[in-house]
Amino acid sequence: QVQLVESGGGLVQPGGSLRLSCATSGFTLAYYAIAWFRQAPGKEREGVLCISDGDSITYYADSVKGRFTISRDNAKNTVYLQMNSLKPEDTAVYYCAMDYHSVCTPDYSYWGQGTQVTVSS
Repeated sequence: QVQLVESGGGLVQPGGSLRLSCATSGFTLAYYAIAWFRQAPGKEREGVLCISDGDSITYYADSVKGRFTISRDNAKNTVYLQMNSLKPEDTAVYYCAMDYHSVCTPDYSYWGQGTQVTVSS
């Protein structure tokens, strides 16, 4: 069955960087889009970035443009979220998600358990 496992979260100072990983199994990563979402305390979950099967990138959140990027290593069945110039407002639980489509869409059926990112001095 589909499994998504996030890792790489933690505490980082403002201006710092983190790279999150989404390890996938149960499907062939190369064929499908993967998205990253986040949910901050007291707020609704929001989309961050998505990468299609052909490596096209969709930004769901304008606030991360120029700071975050997404990449995939199909051989390692892993998708990465590189986060630079982190701000306190980036503090959230970050989730990766997928569904059986090759392009980025707003809807996903499968979700990981999330990894906490805290940006604070």
